[in-house]
Amino acid sequence: MKTIKLNEVQKYLFDARDTPVLRVKAGESFKIETDDALTGLVPDESDNPKIRDIINDPLSKRLLGRTPAELNPVVGPIYVEGVERGDVVAVEIESIAPWRWGYVGIVPGNGALRDSAKWGAECRDAHIQLIEHLPGPSGTTADGTARYGKITWNMDPFLGTLAVAPDREVHSSLTGQGEFCGNIDCRDIKAGHTILINSFHEGGLIYLGDAHGSQGDTEFTVLADETRATVQLKVHVIKNKRIPGVRIIKPDSIVAVGIDLPLDQAVYNAADNLMQWMKEDYGISPKDSYMRFSADPDFRVRVYQMVRANINHVVGAEYPKSRLVPAF
Repeated sequence: MKTIKLNEVQKYLFDARDTPVLRVKAGESFKIETDDALTGLVPDESDNPKIRDIINDPLSKRLLGRTPAELNPVVGPIYVEGVERGDVVAVEIESIAPWRWGYVGIVPGNGALRDSAKWGAECRDAHIQLIEHLPGPSGTTADGTARYGKITWNMDPFLGTLAVAPDREVHSSLTGQGEFCGNIDCRDIKAGHTILINSFHEGGLIYLGDAHGSQGDTEFTVLADETRATVQLKVHVIKNKRIPGVRIIKPDSIVAVGIDLPLDQAVYNAADNLMQWMKEDYGISPKDSYMRFSADPDFRVRVYQMVRANINHVVGAEYPKSRLVPAF
C-alpha cells in the first residue's frame, strides 16, 4: 500500500501549484501519517515525553511569528487519477489511528475566554495538558480510550483538516475554509464516513492533517485532543457534478455542512445545502424539506466549530436516510 511517513511532507498551504506528493488510482487505498497541529509539540511516544514550549521554544516562535501562524501542517497534494475540474471527490475514510499521546490546552490570545476578566489568567495563560491514548478492542487507538488525568472517555478520532486545492487562491492550512473544505474541525470526518467535495483541478489535489483523538461540540480553547495519526483512506470520483458545499455520507444519515459567520448564517447555509441535496438526489420538494426541518425531531443541527479565532463557524444539517423519500 502506498504510504507517506511522518515528516516526509509538511505543508502549511493549500496551493494548486504544488507538485503532487503521491499519485493514486480512484478507489485505491493509501496511508498517510500526519503530524499534530502544533508541529511535533509532543515529539515521541515514550512514557514521559518532552513537551515543546508553545511560546518560548525557537520553533514555536518561528511558527507563531508568521501571519497567519504557520500551524496545522498537512500532507499533500495527493493526485487522484481520473478526477477533473467539475467533478466531485468522494473521500472515504477507512481508519484513523492516533498515536499514543494527544494534548489539549490554551493558546494565549485565542479561544472563547481569551480576554475574560471573570476567569482571568487561569484561562488565558499558555498551558498544555497531555491526553494518553490507550488501545481498544482492535488493539489500536482507532477504537481506544483517552485518559485525561483521572478520567477516561471513548476516543472518536477524526481529521480536523481535509481539503482540495482551491480554484484560484492560495489558502493557509490554519485559516483556509470554504467550498474546498479546509480546516473545519468537523468530527464527522472520520472512519466509516465519506466526504464529498468539489474538485477544481485535475487530480483533485487533496490535502489532509490535523488529526484529533476526540473533540466536544467545538474547540473552545482552539485546541481539542490534538495528535499525530496514521490515516487510511481512498478517493472515488463522481463525474460532472457540482454541489453547493461540503457533504458527508454517514451509515444512517446524510450531513450538509455550512461554513460561515455568524453562527446562524452557517446554520442557514447548511440547511440550504441539505434541501438541495434532498431535492436533487431524492426527489423531495423544497417545501416538503422546509416543513420537515421544523417538525421532524430527527432533523439535527450539529455544531462542529465555534471558536474565537480568525475562522468561520462550522455546522452540519443532518437527516436520516430512512426518511429520504417524498412525503406526498
